[in-house]
Amino acid sequence: MATGQTRKRRRRSATLDHNAALWAHVEPESSRLLLLSALDAFLARGFHAATTREIGERAGMSPAAVYVHWKAKSDLLFEISRTGHQAVLDVVEEALAQASDDPVERVSSFVSAFATWHADNHALARVIQYEFKKLPRRQFRQIVEIRDRFEDLMHEELAGGVAAGVFEVADLEGTTLAVLSLCIDLARWYQPSPAHSSAEAIGELYADLVIRMLRPVN
Repeated sequence: MATGQTRKRRRRSATLDHNAALWAHVEPESSRLLLLSALDAFLARGFHAATTREIGERAGMSPAAVYVHWKAKSDLLFEISRTGHQAVLDVVEEALAQASDDPVERVSSFVSAFATWHADNHALARVIQYEFKKLPRRQFRQIVEIRDRFEDLMHEELAGGVAAGVFEVADLEGTTLAVLSLCIDLARWYQPSPAHSSAEAIGELYADLVIRMLRPVN
């Protein structure tokens, strides 16, 4: 039978499955470990059901340790949401910066990067996409500002393609949301397995599907 210390070590090691580079800015290490433990807890049980006791235990610490490093449970969710949203925004903006002026290439690059990130970071994506609405109003609005940037970028690229006569889009607002939602939904079902394509292949597939959807019907 596993001892209490063994269980704590197992819980601690489970948090290390996440992309370490994303969380390197969180110091000290105990704060980072609690943040990743919170991510695991929110993923497993949702923000409201996860308790600070559970978060502390997952990190191999006491329940009180959470409040030593973080003011509130919502601050953990906010930092997870802020970090995740900014990470995917950076990926998308980098993809657009490297793309040519061709509308097809630009939208394809956006969708491929956006979808690949959500598949590659499916656990984090599930939390930031489906739990952020539970944040207090002030923190919620800060996340919405980042999310609005995604909509603005996609809307701009679609409009550019329509103006160039490359895309046929009757409803720019609705199509923008449809494209983003298609990629975001990856977080709901994607799991790396032999039955699923790689994250990169999923990104290429989604980019191809979106471009086919946008092209004028002959």
